[in-house]
Amino acid sequence: MIQYKDEQLTVFESQLYKTTSTVIQTEDCVIVVDPCLLPFEIDAIREYVMNIKGSRPIYLVMTHSDWDHIVGAGAFPEATVIASEAFKTKNQKDIVEQAKAFDDQYYIDRKIPVIYPNVDIAVTEDSQQVKIGNTTLTFYLAKGHTDDGIYTIVEPKGVWIAGDHLSDIEFPFIYSSSKDYIDTLEKTDVILNNHQINVLIPGHGHVTCSKKEILKRKNDGLQYIENLKKAIQSNADHEHLIAPYPYKRSLIECHAENVQFLIKEMEED
Repeated sequence: MIQYKDEQLTVFESQLYKTTSTVIQTEDCVIVVDPCLLPFEIDAIREYVMNIKGSRPIYLVMTHSDWDHIVGAGAFPEATVIASEAFKTKNQKDIVEQAKAFDDQYYIDRKIPVIYPNVDIAVTEDSQQVKIGNTTLTFYLAKGHTDDGIYTIVEPKGVWIAGDHLSDIEFPFIYSSSKDYIDTLEKTDVILNNHQINVLIPGHGHVTCSKKEILKRKNDGLQYIENLKKAIQSNADHEHLIAPYPYKRSLIECHAENVQFLIKEMEED
């Protein structure tokens, strides 16, 4: 399950959707991000955290409210939960139901119940910070994929947890707002200028330690949105926009959803 590991950081990769779960240990705390996805994977993350935590408190960061990212939150009932203010106002019953529907489809049994976590610390604005001893968490609102996403920067380690943005295997999945998605991608320069980023972790895909790669992912996302909008407006072909990405049999459906979303969004404008 381990995609990336160093002395303080472990990034777990699910067998499904290359979904990442992150554990960061500092002298002050253990930070767990989006524990997921299959039951044995969540159990392994829980076991790992319990083995390393000692007397340190656990902080559970939820990057956004998609069911595949909240499904393992119940494994850490002792944790202090951090998420956006908007995360608190989502239709929690529907999101839990989506997770349960997935489990029923594939006959998956879970010992740990699927719950929607209660938020202890709500993120309301860019550059909001939570300080735990010498560990600083800086948050940025990251809307566009959903309306409740956050970026998290963990210092002094220099880890940027991006949620479902800046992936190397997915183009932007736009469920909330294309304008917000563009604004979120454009925060890349602000973050790189204000923080020493050593590692970027997307919600799906691969960790990168390269600033050049981070900027490439930003620019790829911006170009996809811009070019798709232009293609829709001119009634031109657009399936070539997903040619660089793998897993096309699945991603073509996500691309089609983006098309329908953008058509509706542009009509409303």
